[in-house]
Amino acid sequence: MWKEFKEFAFRGNVLDLAVGVIMGGAFGKIVSSVVNDLIMPILGYFMAGMDFKSLKYIMSEAIMEGETIIKPEAAIMYGSFIQEVVDFLIVAASIFIFIRLINKSKEKFKKQEEAIPEPETPPAPTQEELLTEIRDLLKEKRT
Repeated sequence: MWKEFKEFAFRGNVLDLAVGVIMGGAFGKIVSSVVNDLIMPILGYFMAGMDFKSLKYIMSEAIMEGETIIKPEAAIMYGSFIQEVVDFLIVAASIFIFIRLINKSKEKFKKQEEAIPEPETPPAPTQEELLTEIRDLLKEKRT
């Protein structure tokens, strides 16, 4: 069982997948930071200083007694949703561009490999040629 697990865990595809997941998580954090810290503030600036994260539709106000919250507010946080949609679109576009570049480079290498002619193998001998060769070998052996 240990041997099977070791073969599975250290097979190239599993290691490639693990590296891809780790890199994808790190890439996702970078893109989220770009969206949250760069793009959304710029959009907010051009939209009269609007902070997208604070956009919400309040369905019922919070009920408070002094500083104590008796009933929290019920709100739809559509600003956060807009920010997550922008985040998703940037990640999806980035991955699309990355995959497209990889596919183009694969096609380029494939075309280069096709351009290199393979050495021609001599044609296989016909049945008559083989029989003639066997006959000649047998004649030599008898003499």
